[in-house]
Amino acid sequence: MRVIAGEARGRRLSVPRGLAVRPSGARLRESAFGILEHRDAIRGARVLDLFAGSGALGIEALSRGAATVVALEQNREAGEVIRANAGNCGFADRHELRLRPVTPALADLAEGVTFDLVFLDPPYGKVDIDAILAGLVSRELLAVGAFVLIEHPHGSGPAAAAGLELELERRYGASEISLLRRESA
Repeated sequence: MRVIAGEARGRRLSVPRGLAVRPSGARLRESAFGILEHRDAIRGARVLDLFAGSGALGIEALSRGAATVVALEQNREAGEVIRANAGNCGFADRHELRLRPVTPALADLAEGVTFDLVFLDPPYGKVDIDAILAGLVSRELLAVGAFVLIEHPHGSGPAAAAGLELELERRYGASEISLLRRESA
């Protein structure tokens, strides 16, 4: 797997071996980032990467001009791979890894910290996406106009979440992305 575009374009990204990590395919990532760039959602963004896995989504965002990334991943081996990937791409100073399960880690984020872009790519069928979306909204972690990009199995997209508006859904084989946007305050 490689970084698709930006300042780290072409750099190899490692993937944790033997773990239940399902890296997003290149076609899906390229399309998703095209959608985000069309909406001017990346340059200068504060990014939250939930269920970071290999860190590919957050690193791609940094490569394309995001200001910072906070990556949440609970598996230590995956965390080592994420740190190495961020360092090898030259982003260690703008990439923060927190090795904790997502739900408690969200509760620990500093009050007043908001994100402009959130990647939500959980293990398929093992996470309540709607509960995480509700947590992002209730903890006020989303800036006004923030985007949430969710990768999920086709046909199992998020329910309507208070304060979030569904902008689009696109299918890529058995996977689908949903893009939500935080409504104005």
